[in-house]
Amino acid sequence: MITTITAGELPEHATSLLEKGFRLALAAGHDDAGPDAGGLRAVYLFIAAAPDRRVELHVPLDRDHPEVPSLARLSFPAGRFEREMRDLFGIVPTDHPLPQRLVRHFHWPQGWYPMLAAAGEPPQFGDVDGPYPFRTVEGPGVYEIPVGPVHAGMIGPGHFRFSVVGETILNLKARLWFVHRGLEKLFQGRRPEAAIELAERVSGDTTVGHTLAFCLAVEDAHQVTVPPAAQRIRAILLELERLYNHITDIGALCNDVAYGVLNAQAQRVREQLLRINDRVTGHRLLRGAIHPGGARVAALPGPAELAAIGTDVGELVGLALSNTVVTDRFTGTAVLTAAQATDLGTVGVVARASGLTIDARHDHPFMSAQFPRPEHTRTDGDVLSRFLVRAEEMATSIAMITSLADMVGDRLTATAPITSGGGRSGVGIVEGWRGMITHRIETAPDGTLTRVKIVDPSFFNWPALPVALADTIVPDFPLTNKSFNLSYAGNDL
Repeated sequence: MITTITAGELPEHATSLLEKGFRLALAAGHDDAGPDAGGLRAVYLFIAAAPDRRVELHVPLDRDHPEVPSLARLSFPAGRFEREMRDLFGIVPTDHPLPQRLVRHFHWPQGWYPMLAAAGEPPQFGDVDGPYPFRTVEGPGVYEIPVGPVHAGMIGPGHFRFSVVGETILNLKARLWFVHRGLEKLFQGRRPEAAIELAERVSGDTTVGHTLAFCLAVEDAHQVTVPPAAQRIRAILLELERLYNHITDIGALCNDVAYGVLNAQAQRVREQLLRINDRVTGHRLLRGAIHPGGARVAALPGPAELAAIGTDVGELVGLALSNTVVTDRFTGTAVLTAAQATDLGTVGVVARASGLTIDARHDHPFMSAQFPRPEHTRTDGDVLSRFLVRAEEMATSIAMITSLADMVGDRLTATAPITSGGGRSGVGIVEGWRGMITHRIETAPDGTLTRVKIVDPSFFNWPALPVALADTIVPDFPLTNKSFNLSYAGNDL
C-alpha cells in the first residue's frame, strides 16, 4: 500500500504503524528530476509479518527547503536513515536528536549532495566541515586507542575509536563510509537485466542475497509470478551462500581464541562448499545464476555430499564446545540483550542470537514452500550465542537444500517473462546470511531504472557492535567483531 502524505503528517502515520507492530525497513530520498517530475520526495517503507504486510509513505518536499520532521525518537534506524538522506540529498530532518554527519566526511564540500540529479561532478574536496565530533570521554586513567580506517587484509575501511581505562572499554565509536561508491546512482538509466552485475557486487560475499532482493523488486514492480521451480532454485542458492559464509565465521571465531587447527578444518569445509558453488553455477561466489523472472543452474548439490559436510560441521562445533578455552572466551562476552537488539532494530544472526525471532524467510517469504524456523539452543546475546546460531542454521540450511533439490528434480532452468513498460515501483526482501536485505526500485515508462535503494543488514547491525562491547576488554574486540562480521561494502554504498 502506498500513501502520499505531507511532511507534517509523517510522525502521526509512523507512530500508528510502529504501534501496530511494523518496523522501518528503509527510508530514502528521491529526486524526480525532469519536466514532468514532482521534485524531491522522501519514501518510508514499513513492514510487518504474519501476514507479510508492506506500507509505503511518500512525502513530497519543497526543493528550496527540503525538510522532514525527524522520526529518530520513535525509531533508532529512522534517525540513521534521516542522516543518510541529509548527507546525500540535502533533505534536513528537523529536531533530530543527533544531527552529526553520517556519510559525509570532513573533506566533503559543503552544499554538494551527490544523489541529486543535478549534482554533477564533485567539486574540489578540502577540509571544509572540520573533523568528526567524536564523543570525548575524560577522567583519571582514560585514554584513547584509534584503530583503522586502514586494516590488514581485504576488508573495507572503518575507523574504531576506543575510550578505555586499563583494558576496559568505556566507549567505542565506529566511523564508516570512508568509501562512498555511489552504487545506487550507478543503477540509474540501466535496464534491470543490465543491472544484475551491480546487484551481484553490492557486497561480494552476498551475491545471491542482493541479486535475489533486486530481482524480487523488479518482479514486484512488473507483477511477475516466478515459476515454482525457479523459486526453489533461488532458495537453494541462498542457503548455499549461507553455508559457506557461516562455516567461515565458525572457523574464524575459533582462530581468534587460538584454536587454529579448527579454523584450518573449517576452511577445508569452506573450500568444499565453494567447489560445490562452482559446479552448481559456474562461479565460486554463485554469480550468474539469478536473473529477473527466474534462475538457472548447471547442477544441484548431491544429498550425500551435503550430509557429509553436515557431519563434518557437527564434529568441528563439538570439538570447539568441548574446549574450555573456547567456551570460557565465548561465554558471556559482548552481550547484546534482547531489549538492546530490539531498540536498535537489529536483524539476522545478531538479532536471533539475542532472542529475537526475525527471519525474512518466514516473515516475508518469496516462495510458497514453508520450512520450520531453526531451533536455537542459546539466545543470550553473547559470542557463544552468535557462534551457535550459525552452527544451528547450517544444519537447517542443509536440510532445506536437500528437500528443495528433490522438489526441483531435473528442471535446472525456469523463467517467467518480464513485461515491457515501466513507471512502477517494487520491493524485494530476502533473508541473506547476515540478515534481512531490502531493495526498492522505481522505473521510468521505458522500463529503465530511475532509483534503486539498497539496505544491507549491516546498516542495522553496525550500531549494535559498540553497545555489545561496552564494559568488555580491548582484547575481546577482534573476537566480538568477528561474531558480528558486518560488511563495510554493504554499508558504504
